[in-house]
Amino acid sequence: MFIGHFAVGFGTKAIQPRISLGALFLSVQFLDLLWPTLLQLGLEKVEIRAGITAFNPLDFIYYPISHSLIMALVWSALLGGIAMVFYQNLIIATTLGLCVLSHWVLDLTVHIPDLPIYWSKNSPKVGLGLWNHVWLTMALEFLLLALGLFQYIKTSTAQNWMGIVGLWGLIGLLILIQIGNVFGPPPQHAEDIAWGAQLQWILIVWAYWVDTNRQRDVV
Repeated sequence: MFIGHFAVGFGTKAIQPRISLGALFLSVQFLDLLWPTLLQLGLEKVEIRAGITAFNPLDFIYYPISHSLIMALVWSALLGGIAMVFYQNLIIATTLGLCVLSHWVLDLTVHIPDLPIYWSKNSPKVGLGLWNHVWLTMALEFLLLALGLFQYIKTSTAQNWMGIVGLWGLIGLLILIQIGNVFGPPPQHAEDIAWGAQLQWILIVWAYWVDTNRQRDVV
């Protein structure tokens, strides 16, 4: 899943308008932001295997640090604790922690059974396998994006042209990446996947910038 995670960030903005969209994007994608660095350090492993799913050719051989259920809970608690120090607000901290955990829950719906429960090569692995159905996966992701974006637009107003162009430019880029991931040529090397995933940091910074140019109704 890709844009579905960002959709959670957009939608959560309606619940907690005091949290920057950039912080929400960081939280919902935290596991996937951690993953490419672990790949580059050789601590996790992915291979390209055409046909492993209808949706993408990635065979997630070993990634318990970033994507096991137990570690997702640990990362959720850690990020929530950091947010508590920064915001001094339990509701905001809990929200960001749950956003981290939401990543694993959404991944569960689309992955084939490759998500480990705990940190071991012998761990049971789970996944509901929606990636075996391309158009169902795309429909789910775009439905989540539409719902999340609707909530975000409903609770924020552009202060200037950058708040409009920046937002729709961000949406356009997310959609292009989603389509490219599915229908574009497969990556040639695992290193290409890692470097491509690192580019997600641009989306985080972009979201922070967009949010500074949109008025938020703080309750």
